[in-house]
Amino acid sequence: MKNKNSHIPSNSFAQTLLKWFAQNGRDLPWRATKDPYAIWLSEVILQQTRIVQGWEYWLKFMERFPQVKDLAAATEDEVLRLWQGLGYYSRARNLHQAAQQIVKLGRFPSTFDEIKQLKGVGDYTAAAIASIAFNLPVAVVDGNVYRVLARYFGISTPINSTEGKKEFAALAQSLLPIHAPADFNQAIMDFGAIQCKPVLASSTTSPNTLQSLFAPLEGCAVCPLSDTCVAYRTSKVNQLPVKLPKIKVKTRRMIYIYIRCKGHIAIRRRTSGDIWQGLWEPFLYKDDVDLPKADVATPPTDVFPDLPGEASHIVSLKHILTHRIIYAHFYLQETDVRPPLLPEYIWIKEQDIDNYAIPRLIEMMLEKLHNS
Repeated sequence: MKNKNSHIPSNSFAQTLLKWFAQNGRDLPWRATKDPYAIWLSEVILQQTRIVQGWEYWLKFMERFPQVKDLAAATEDEVLRLWQGLGYYSRARNLHQAAQQIVKLGRFPSTFDEIKQLKGVGDYTAAAIASIAFNLPVAVVDGNVYRVLARYFGISTPINSTEGKKEFAALAQSLLPIHAPADFNQAIMDFGAIQCKPVLASSTTSPNTLQSLFAPLEGCAVCPLSDTCVAYRTSKVNQLPVKLPKIKVKTRRMIYIYIRCKGHIAIRRRTSGDIWQGLWEPFLYKDDVDLPKADVATPPTDVFPDLPGEASHIVSLKHILTHRIIYAHFYLQETDVRPPLLPEYIWIKEQDIDNYAIPRLIEMMLEKLHNS
């Protein structure tokens, strides 16, 4: 699974991680190839996504689009449809545009700076592709890397501050063995995911909060780095890494009406600048931001007098995104007369909705509607 003959660096931290990785590293399908397209695809899919879920989507994309030229030749609708359920749809749109960039270039970019020119690719993704696919000595820094380095070296600089990002990036680069960048980068990420895990929220809200704050994690006793880990020796494992407070999460109330008329339904495509850009949705009756929570979460009781027919409540859903919580209320409006709607709405056969890429929120509503 791992390259047992990798150059072993002189620094004990890297050496220990590489030995651990040889025995415990995750056996993932995209690690069986050096194809930059396959590796890039895995990195984009796994952003904000658990490996178990991402694995399935990676296999689907590789089967449908085995080469970058296949992805580039697809329509945006095809890509979004296959991506459906993963969320953060801008990733799919960027993936599609970047594939077209690569085809236009005539080859997959092979340096860190070139890779960063691809749509939607930042420092982390570029470093991962550069090191894993091309064996370039560029260190990756993701959540797992922040956690391992902060604990091992006892660094309290907030990881989401400008200073922190620079400090951790420089440290990671200084530790990188230039002859084994791929193995080291994968090793430190796996170590953070498997061994040096995050603190569970419940552990900091238990009755013995003060005690749990200074208690070592369960895996610390068998950690190969524990003897030299600053956080472990100073009982600060649960306090590191440090993060600045998150941006306030906003609330949003959306009222949808699923208008059904003689076997057809009205839908529209979300426009640019929206989180669901390019995806389709039923008639959006109201879209309110930052209402009081009681008003947002409670389904409205008013009837929709400007639409023909009678409306019945389908379901109310709470949908949590990174910086926003959406309370969506869905109604079914049965009518024999098509109501006048804005030109952006189109009428399609209800049975054809599966041919359109839709947000997960709309997908959940349809599941409820068809199972009721």
